[in-house]
Amino acid sequence: MSWLRTHTCGELDVKNKGEEVVLNGWISTRRDLGGLIFIDLRDRYGITQIVFDESNKTLHEQAEYLRPEFVIGVEGRVLERTKATVNPDMNTGEIEVEVTGLNVYSKAQTPPFEIKDDITTNEEVRLRYRYLDLRRPAIQNNLLLRSRVYHTIRNFYHGRQFAEVETPFLMRSTPEGARDYLVPSRVNAGRFFALPQSPQTYKQLLMVSGFDRYFQIVKCFRDEDLRSDRQPEFTQVDVEMSFINEDVIYDTHEQLMAELWKTHLGTDVTIPFPRLTYHEAITTYGSDKPDLRFEVPISDLSEIVAGSGFKIFQSTVEKGGRVVAITIPGQGSLGRGALDRLTEKAKSQTGAGGMIFMKITDGEITCSVGKFLEEETMRQMAEKAGAGEGDLVLILAGPVPDVYQQMGSLRLIAGSDFQLIDTSKAKFLWVTDFPLFEWSREDLRYYSLHHPFTSPRPEDLHLLDHSPEKVNARAYDLVLNGNEIGGGSMRIHDTELQQKVFGILGIDEEEAENKFGFLLNAFRFGAPPHGGIALGLDRIIMLMAGAQSLRDVIAFPKNQKAQSLMDNSPDVVDEHQLKELHIALRKTVVQ
Repeated sequence: MSWLRTHTCGELDVKNKGEEVVLNGWISTRRDLGGLIFIDLRDRYGITQIVFDESNKTLHEQAEYLRPEFVIGVEGRVLERTKATVNPDMNTGEIEVEVTGLNVYSKAQTPPFEIKDDITTNEEVRLRYRYLDLRRPAIQNNLLLRSRVYHTIRNFYHGRQFAEVETPFLMRSTPEGARDYLVPSRVNAGRFFALPQSPQTYKQLLMVSGFDRYFQIVKCFRDEDLRSDRQPEFTQVDVEMSFINEDVIYDTHEQLMAELWKTHLGTDVTIPFPRLTYHEAITTYGSDKPDLRFEVPISDLSEIVAGSGFKIFQSTVEKGGRVVAITIPGQGSLGRGALDRLTEKAKSQTGAGGMIFMKITDGEITCSVGKFLEEETMRQMAEKAGAGEGDLVLILAGPVPDVYQQMGSLRLIAGSDFQLIDTSKAKFLWVTDFPLFEWSREDLRYYSLHHPFTSPRPEDLHLLDHSPEKVNARAYDLVLNGNEIGGGSMRIHDTELQQKVFGILGIDEEEAENKFGFLLNAFRFGAPPHGGIALGLDRIIMLMAGAQSLRDVIAFPKNQKAQSLMDNSPDVVDEHQLKELHIALRKTVVQ
C-alpha cells in the first residue's frame, strides 16, 4: 500500500517544525551511528535527512536493513537541527524528520554506479542503465529545464497568434541532403514512407492554406553519422510565417531568445543581435558559425606580403590564395617549445601545412621567417593585424576558402588554449546571405546549401541563367557561442522560379513533378510570400544547461552508433514480420 505524501523531499524547512509529515522517495545515502541511523531520502525535488532513533527499537531494526536506492515511504515529525548540524548546501538543511513509521515499497540491487553527479562511469554503462542515470540530479535538472523551456516557447508563440499544427511523421522520401529513415508499408507492397527530416513542405502548404503563423515542437529524423551535438532523432521548433520579410523573423526570435534566457537563466540578452553576411563571417572569423565571446578577428595580409620576396607568401597570392593572421593579446613572451606545440596543433587539427608566427617584445618584431622579410614589411604586417607590445601574431597561407577555415579552427584552438573565451557570456548573431548553391566536385553538380525551396535574393535573379554559383540566398542562421542553433530562409512561392531552381539542381520536370508535384500544384492556386526558421531545441537546451553533449539533455538518447543500449534497439525482427512487409534480407546483412 502506498502512503500519499504530504510534502516532497525538497520543500520542508524550519517553518514546518513540529509537523507530522509523510515523505516518499529513494534512499540516497545511509549512515549508521549506532543509536541513530541517518538516511538521506531523495526525490526529484531534493533531499531530506530522516532519522531512526533506537528508542523505537522496531523501526531502528528495520532501518538496519535499508540500503541505497530502496524505495520507501516514511511518517515522521519535523525537527529543527542544532546549529552545529545544519547543512547549508541543502534547501532542507535546517531540519530533519524523526521517523515514526516506515513503508518499504521495493528493495533494490546495488546499482552499477553511484547515483550522484560527480561520477566517472563510462558513458556506455550510463546509457545501458539510463533509468538509473536519470536519477542523477544534474540529468534531472536538465530535463526539468527542458520541460520549462517547452512551456515558455508555447506561451510565446500562442501569445503572438501562431497556430500549433501537427504534421505527419509518415511522409514521402525526398532524398536531398541527409539520408532518410525509411518505413515499409505493409498494405502497399514495395512502397515506403520516410520519417521527416523536417516538416518543410507541410509547413509551406499550411501557408498556402492560409495559416499565416504556424509553429510546432516536432521530432525529426536523419540517418547520419553522429557527434556529440547530433542525434538520429532530434527536436526542433518549426516556424513558418506569411506576408513577412527577414526582419520579422529576426525580431520575433530575438525576443524569444531574450525571454528564454531571462526566464530560465536570469540573464539579460541584448537585442537586436549583430548580423554578419556569410562572406563577412568566413573572412573575419573563418567560420559560418563564429564564436563572438572573444574578439580575435582575421586580418588579410595578402597585399602587404604579395611583393615581399618570400616564396610561400608570394606564390600563394599569385595563385589567388590569401595570407591571413590573427593576433593573440599578451602572448608575445611565449617560448619556442609552446610555439612548436601550437604549430603541431595547427597542422594536425586544422589541416594547415604549417604556421608562421610573429612576436612583439620590447618594441622589436621577431618572425619565424624573419630572415626572408624586410623589417618594414613585418611592421606593416603587425600593424594590419592590430598587434601591439607583448602580442603574438599567428599567420597561415593557402588557397581560398581553405585558409579561412583553417584559421577559423586555429582561432578556436587559441581561444581555448589561452583562455580568451568568456564562458559566462551568451553571444548571439545572425549569419545572412548564404550562397544559394554549392558545387560538388565529386558529383559535378550543384546542391542547395540550405534546401531547394530557399529563395534567391531578388537582385541576383539574373545570375541564375549563367552564374548560379554567384547567387546569394535569402537564408539566415542563428548562431550562439559558435554553435548553429537555428536556420531558415524566405521561400520560393512562384512555380516558375521553383522549377528553374530545380533545373539548376539537376531535377528535371518529370522528377520535380514526381517528388514535389503536390507543392508545385499548391503554388498554382495562390501562394503568399512566406518564410520561416527551425530552431534546434536539443542544442539550445544543451547550451542553456552548460551540458557537454546532447545526450545529457535528452531522456533516452542514442549512442554514437545510433543505438539504444538500454533496450537494444535497433534489433532484428522475425521472418513473419519481414514477410508481412514484403521484405527479404540480403545474405550480406549481419543478423
